Amino acid sequence: MSDKVLMLGNEAFARGAYEAGCKVSAAYPGTPSTEISEAIVKYDGIYSEWSPNEKVALEVAIGASISGVRALASMKHVGLNVAADPLFTASYTGVNGGLVVIVADDPGLYSSQNEQDTRAIARAAKIPVLEPADSQEAKEFVKFAFELSEKYDTPVIVRSTTRLSHSQGLVELNERLDIEDKPYVRDIAKYVMMPGNAKQRHLVVESRELALIKDSCDFPINKVEYKDSKIGVITSGIPYQYVKEALPEASVLKLGIVNPLPRKLIEEFASRVETLYIIEELDPVIEEQVKSWGINAIGKDILTVQGEYSANMLRRAIKGENISLLPAAELPNRPPILCPGCPHRSVYSVLKKLKIHGAGDIGCYTLGAVAPLGVVDTTICMGASISSLHGMEKAKGKEYIKNWVAVIGDSTFLHTGINSLINMVYNKSTGTVLILDNSTTGMTGHQDHAATGKTLKGEDTYAVDLEALCKAVGVPNVYVVDAFDINLLEKTVKEAVASDELAVIIAKAPCALLDKSPVTKQYTVNQENCKKCGQCMKPGCPAITKTENSEIVINDTMCNGCGLCESLCKFNAICSIKVR
Repeated sequence: MSDKVLMLGNEAFARGAYEAGCKVSAAYPGTPSTEISEAIVKYDGIYSEWSPNEKVALEVAIGASISGVRALASMKHVGLNVAADPLFTASYTGVNGGLVVIVADDPGLYSSQNEQDTRAIARAAKIPVLEPADSQEAKEFVKFAFELSEKYDTPVIVRSTTRLSHSQGLVELNERLDIEDKPYVRDIAKYVMMPGNAKQRHLVVESRELALIKDSCDFPINKVEYKDSKIGVITSGIPYQYVKEALPEASVLKLGIVNPLPRKLIEEFASRVETLYIIEELDPVIEEQVKSWGINAIGKDILTVQGEYSANMLRRAIKGENISLLPAAELPNRPPILCPGCPHRSVYSVLKKLKIHGAGDIGCYTLGAVAPLGVVDTTICMGASISSLHGMEKAKGKEYIKNWVAVIGDSTFLHTGINSLINMVYNKSTGTVLILDNSTTGMTGHQDHAATGKTLKGEDTYAVDLEALCKAVGVPNVYVVDAFDINLLEKTVKEAVASDELAVIIAKAPCALLDKSPVTKQYTVNQENCKKCGQCMKPGCPAITKTENSEIVINDTMCNGCGLCESLCKFNAICSIKVR
């Protein structure tokens, strides 16, 4: 097979796993890595799943590897934090079948709460990192990563970024390799990381690191392009594309492996150029090591440690070119907002009316922090809403949190919220937790999870009962409320926060984008009854606008009939109309 097809970087990663003979794939959805699993599930021969979180996903892949098959775990950069515990120990145990972890970083913070650099974690864990620069390399590097994993008895990280994961490129397809399962041989000293065994395995890790430093100088994924010797550039990944565009005359060392660094290859390249630049997005991981070897190089002293790079940025920084851009029309800012009919808007409207602060979490509901809702005060990481509320109570007392709630989604609750809730029960908290149950993992594109009743493959499965789960861990007061029943929701929230007992309120309503049932009714404004009080506009529904003559109107192309506006109108000015 030698067909060429256009693929996203994430699709190419999936294809690489398929062609490499991978048999098990586990992940938790997280932009920009989500599409890897959504592409893998289409290939026969690979078992693929959504795991509750990244730690579980990596442990699933580790177990598959130990049993003797090639296995993959994929996640975004902050997901690697969740998976760090098994990752660092898997570096010591090594593998049986090849074990690859694809991690997608997010320079530019398109969909993340920080810009951390995966290479720094990999250096600490002493795990090799490969970094492709286009879709074709994305596929091939995954295949090469499995080979390295088995040859050097180590997990291997393949690092992506948003730009690579979501860019398209031509990919040449090949047949799937027929990889025989490796026999499992019981080896307590290798796989049981009690201190005595771990001390010996640490020696293996250090020896492996030295071997990789030496051997990687000859890896085919590194490429040297000698041109003008006046300027030399060391780079990797997507920045290589910017270097080729901005500095076509320069000599370039494109590193395919970025941890550990192929020292002799770098030293030889540096000796053959007059001025050496190191161009890497985010942290100076390569630069700091190269300079520590006594090599003069220019890097972050002229380039930023923040965000994405571009060809124009390099032209300005290195060539001193004043890049003139064509004047662009002034466009209004489009802040992110909840969709029309989103059940989170209804919940936040109630919280705002009650002047309640929200300890927030990661997901669509984070948008409750922005105007006009403005009820989410904190967002830290997955599951932190519940834990941080508990911390507030223990710091300031139960009276302090009478006007606070923790807000978390159903998928995030299953990700890391459960342990936090157990902690509240165990340590006698009295706070109120709102689980915004829209029956999906919304922000990453509507992936299933353990409470939706569907697997990644679309198969029916047991759906975790969130109400029963909360009761089972000991929550004394658990309420299930329709998210759009704002009167009952308001009553329930007021009772829960006033109580001296822990409470969980599950506000249920499907995601407006996920609900495929036909719209049977919409709403319109009776201008004669409308007092132009603006109550219906307070939740910020994009379907409701005010005209130049101050009339309130509802856009029928956006209204999906959720009824929130009608419930807020005290003058019967908003009426429902049937839709065929």
